[in-house]
Amino acid sequence: MSYPDPFDERSPWDEPTETTTTATATEAPVTTPAATADAPENVTLSFKGGSGYDASLLVLRAGSVSEMNELLEKEAGPLKSLLERAAKVQSFNTGLNAPAGGGGGSAPKKFENGRVVNKSTDAGPADDDCQHGRKLVEKANWAALFCQAREKSDQCDPLWRQKDGSYKAK
Repeated sequence: MSYPDPFDERSPWDEPTETTTTATATEAPVTTPAATADAPENVTLSFKGGSGYDASLLVLRAGSVSEMNELLEKEAGPLKSLLERAAKVQSFNTGLNAPAGGGGGSAPKKFENGRVVNKSTDAGPADDDCQHGRKLVEKANWAALFCQAREKSDQCDPLWRQKDGSYKAK
């Protein structure tokens, strides 16, 4: 097979086609065959075992809506049993594949002031008068509640954790 030279002065649209026919072929209209045992399924019904991507999925297929209705009516008892058993298997599998160190991952995160915040408390001690909200910061040997005001000049004094577990400003 040879390709035309892209730097040639001729345009490929100027070249005549090899075969031109004036007769047009007539096509048969497209029809959907009736559902039979050998034909692919036309109706799909899915049951998802949760809201996440890791949830199990049970799929039932039938040739038509009436066939799906008959299947659900005839197999209601076994289908209920199957869904219950699938839920147990999903629960077992989720527990088996949970990350080491307990829990199902990390704590919920919030997006504040362009940053992801892992741990926060919306309120400090009962007598705290900070109206901006406070964020808990814990290190190996200290912890404090810091004001969440955007401007440093607007920030309230930090509250430091005391030995008794309460928080006070220094």
